Amino acid sequence: MTPSLYVPGCAVDVRPGNRRFICVSRESRTSRLQIDSTPGKQARIREDPSAGRPPTDRRLARRVRIDNTVCVGKVQQTLLEVAGREVAVTNPDKVFFPRAGHTKLDLAKYYAAVAEGALRGIAERPIVLKRYVNGAEGEPFFQKRAPDQHPEWVETVELSFPSGRTAREVVVRDAAQLLWIVNLGCIDLNPHPVRADDLEHPDELRVDLDPGPGTSWDDVRRVALIVRDVLGEHDLRGWPKTSGSRGIHVYVRIERRWSFDQVRRATLAVAREVERRAPEIATSKWWKEERHGVFIDYNQNAKDRTVASAWSVRPTPDARVSMPLEWDEVADCDPAAFTLVTAPARLAERGDSAAAIDAAPGSLDRLLELSAAQEAAGLGDAPWPPHYKKQQDEPPRVMPSRRKRVGAAESPDAAKARSGRRRSTQPLITVAKAPHKEDALAGLERWKTRHPEAAALLEVDDVLVDSMRGRSSTWTRIRLNLRHVPERDRPVEEPPDPDYDPWRNFDPERRESRAPKTRSSS
Repeated sequence: MTPSLYVPGCAVDVRPGNRRFICVSRESRTSRLQIDSTPGKQARIREDPSAGRPPTDRRLARRVRIDNTVCVGKVQQTLLEVAGREVAVTNPDKVFFPRAGHTKLDLAKYYAAVAEGALRGIAERPIVLKRYVNGAEGEPFFQKRAPDQHPEWVETVELSFPSGRTAREVVVRDAAQLLWIVNLGCIDLNPHPVRADDLEHPDELRVDLDPGPGTSWDDVRRVALIVRDVLGEHDLRGWPKTSGSRGIHVYVRIERRWSFDQVRRATLAVAREVERRAPEIATSKWWKEERHGVFIDYNQNAKDRTVASAWSVRPTPDARVSMPLEWDEVADCDPAAFTLVTAPARLAERGDSAAAIDAAPGSLDRLLELSAAQEAAGLGDAPWPPHYKKQQDEPPRVMPSRRKRVGAAESPDAAKARSGRRRSTQPLITVAKAPHKEDALAGLERWKTRHPEAAALLEVDDVLVDSMRGRSSTWTRIRLNLRHVPERDRPVEEPPDPDYDPWRNFDPERRESRAPKTRSSS
C-alpha cells in the first residue's frame, strides 16, 4: 500500500534527516495508522499490529470512529503525532479550499510534510496568527495575542507595538507548535523579522515586490533580478521566493545590529535604486495613485509588519505556496506550479533552495551609505503606514491628489516632469469598500445594475477584489479596470458603495497618548 504521504495525489520520497510523523487516532484502536519514513525510500503507511479491538468502556460509547478520525461529542478530530507530541486537528474534513477540494487535514498534513522548510522561516520568531476559521474564501482576522488556552509547550513572548501597547505572541520552535497554529485556522504563516531573544533588532530584511494592476509577471521577474544585483553590489545576498500570489519576495539575512527604522531605511534605499535603474517598470512611491509597474514595498520592514514566510500556503483558489527559488529559476518560473499538492515533492526531491540562508548574515553598512547619499541628493524619508506615529522627517501623509493646491493648478505635463515618472494609464475605479467581502460584492452588483452596458464588457480579470489590511482585521476593496469599455462609454467614478475606511477618524497620536504606560525595570 503506497498512498500519498500527506497530500492527495502527491507521493513523496523521504530524504535522510526528515522527522518521522505518525497519524494516530487514539480512540480508533482498530486502525492505528503509522506513517513510516525510511530514508531514501518512498513513504509507506502500515497498520500497527499492536492495535487492539475497539474499547468497551462505556465512557467511549459516544465516540464515533470515522476511519482514522474520532468524534468526541460533536467535535470531530484527528490526532497527528509529530515532534514527540500529539496535536489534534479539529474538524479535519472541513473544506478549506472549495475549488481545489482540500480540507483542513490536508493543510495540516502539508505542513507536517514541509516542516523542515517552513520552520526555517518561522522558528524562534513571534508570529501573528492570521486565522481563516471558515477556510480560504472566508474572512480572516489577525490575532496578535496568543489564545488564553494553549498547551504549556506552546511558547509566547511579549512584544511592544508602535501604538505603545503590548501583547504576548506565539513563538514557534518545532513542528508540533507549527501544527497547533495551523489547527487554529492559520493558512499562511506571518512571522516577525526578529528572534524571540532580541525583539528590537531584526535579522531579516524583506524586499516585497507587489505588482500593480496590468503589470505582467515578466516585469515582476525582471525587477527581482535587478534587486538581486543591487543587493549583491552592496555585499548582501538575496534569497528569492514566490509570494504565492502575484509577486516575489527577496529575503536577506542580516546581522542583529540595526533597529527597525534602520532596516526600513536600507530597504527604501534599495527600492529607490531599483527604481532609478528601471523607472519604466519599478516604483518606490507609497501612494497608489502615483504608482506604476512593480511597487517595492519598503514599509514591510517597519516594526510590527509581517510577510507570509517561505513554504506558506496562500489563500488562493488553487492553494498556492510561497516557494523558495534558485536565482536561475526566477526568469522562467511559474507561480501556479507551486501548490499544496506539488510543494512536498519538490522539497523531497530537490531540498530547500533557502537551506543556507542562515549561514552568513550580512551587513547593512553599505546600504545605509547609499541611503545617506540619496538623502544628500534631496531624497528624504518616505510615507509610513497610516497607523504609525508621524515621523520627524516624514513628508505629508496625505495623497497628492488631496493636498491643498497653492497658486495655479499644475498641468499634467508639469506634474509628470516634477515626479520624474509616468502615471498608470489603467482606467481604474473603486466601486466598493466594506469590512466584509460579501458586502463589497453586493456593492459591485449594485454598480453593475446601474451600469449594465459597461458591466457587460468587463472581463474576469477586470474585477480586482483586494483584501486590505486594517487596524485589527482585513477588509475588502473592489476596483474595476474599464480598459475594455470604450472611453466615451465609461461611467464616471462614483463614491464607493459601501464606503468603508478603517482609518477614518483614527488619530495615531491620540492613541499613543492613551496607550498604557509600561513600567521600567529596575
